[in-house]
Amino acid sequence: MLEHPRDRWTLLDALAAQAERYGERVFCTFEDDRSLSFAELARESDGFATALADIGIAAGDRVMAFAFNSRAFLVAYFGTMKRGAIYVPVNTELKGAFLEHQLRSTTPRALIVDAELRGAFDTVRDGEALAAIRHTIAISPGTAALPGTQLHNVEALAATAPRADAQLEARPHDIAMIMFTSGTTGPSKGVMMPQAHCRHFGYSAGRSQEMTDTDVMYICMPFFHAMGLLLQFGSCLLAGSRAHVVRRFSATRWLDDVRSCGATLTYGLGVIPEFIFRQPVRAEDGDNALRQMIAVPIGDSWGHAFEARFGLKLKQAYGMTECNIPVYADVNEPLIAGCAGRLDEDFFELRVVDAETDQPVATGEIGEVVVRPKEASCFMAGYWGMPERTVEAWRNLWFHTGDAGELDAEGRLHFVDRIKDCIRRRGENISAYEVEQVLNEHPGVAESCVIGVRTAEGGGEEEVLAHIVPAGDMPDPVSVLDFCAVRMPRYAVPRFLAPARELDKTPSGKLRKQELRDAGIGRDAWDREAEGYELAR
Repeated sequence: MLEHPRDRWTLLDALAAQAERYGERVFCTFEDDRSLSFAELARESDGFATALADIGIAAGDRVMAFAFNSRAFLVAYFGTMKRGAIYVPVNTELKGAFLEHQLRSTTPRALIVDAELRGAFDTVRDGEALAAIRHTIAISPGTAALPGTQLHNVEALAATAPRADAQLEARPHDIAMIMFTSGTTGPSKGVMMPQAHCRHFGYSAGRSQEMTDTDVMYICMPFFHAMGLLLQFGSCLLAGSRAHVVRRFSATRWLDDVRSCGATLTYGLGVIPEFIFRQPVRAEDGDNALRQMIAVPIGDSWGHAFEARFGLKLKQAYGMTECNIPVYADVNEPLIAGCAGRLDEDFFELRVVDAETDQPVATGEIGEVVVRPKEASCFMAGYWGMPERTVEAWRNLWFHTGDAGELDAEGRLHFVDRIKDCIRRRGENISAYEVEQVLNEHPGVAESCVIGVRTAEGGGEEEVLAHIVPAGDMPDPVSVLDFCAVRMPRYAVPRFLAPARELDKTPSGKLRKQELRDAGIGRDAWDREAEGYELAR
């Protein structure tokens, strides 16, 4: 891994060093058969930075990227940082009020956009949300400029002859990027990400996987997500590894892609690994070069079978956009579903505390995971435009993750669930994720989403409600509960079952549950208590 003095912990220093070391050696390949060398990325981002200066983009201005994974995305990313402006990559599925929220939050001066995504901005009803944008920078031909803006092209801007006065030297504490949280429990928050924070994602990931410049990383996670851009691409930059980048994840194409590009490493978040595992078994499943895959979370029902089937080691970790990745598992230890691993004590402190008092809980007890950094700028600088949310998250001088976890006697962190997804029933903590894993094994269930709901007679207690996407016709509720009853504790068996056509997810595969919580118990929910179904003791 590339090592730098503390005052050079920036992505721009990393790119400069690797461009000097590797020159025209191919750095990234793409599914459209294009490529990008280390030197090309350095050279073209110099030109892009100069072009931004020429069109009036100043240090601190926001440049929003509404674009798929591509060569142009990376050139614009580094060029924007070289100009001293702040890159704002946003979810390509946004539209309407969701897109308006992020536009209003960051007031970008320029928009980088793919032609096929341009129409999303026509769904923003309030023109004031678009008022700050002065430049539309197209990635692909045929892109229409936003009203009142000048139209440019990424490649044309990147071809500009570079000038040294157009670039600003990056410092570790400078804000490189604003990356939005998934917004699963409320409006998305813009995380202010210093250069050192962005760099450390890749540094810690590469170090934990013992990456070298002979590795090949398969990237199917979106670049607007920290896993794709910072962990995967960032670790390749710091290790000098080659990256193969595709536009989006495809379960049916995953193995063929991995084999054809010669990938030795890859990542999967949320439901992605499970979707891969559910693909039909093929004789060539184990015929690949993969040695390791970071996957979060891993289910107990398929983790070991996944390793055996594809001939690799699964590795777990724990972190967030806000707090980096303070915990990695050791692949030389037995795989335990939900065991994220041990704390990186060189850079972080971590506790598990009572969510109400912030007092540490005993070993083996579930509480909220709180984290803080030992190195300045290797953590978020706060939430953009939300000082009250920053203070709330940082109460008592610890960053509160909102995650439920526990530390075992070996000092390893076990992730349980989001605090809001950890259901409290009859004095027991129930992980919605673990219940979903069991439900998803039922042959009549394609997917499930489990939440806690309150009933009129239940007081402060919650009941378990499972929304089920059937694999065909809706399975008989009794068969589902019979299936659950022998596979989970009695207190965790759902009381309510409700059919669903599909489940809303973030692009990183996380279930969006807040709307389901707000809706409560619908009329179509099957109630085992009302139906007289009794669980055996």
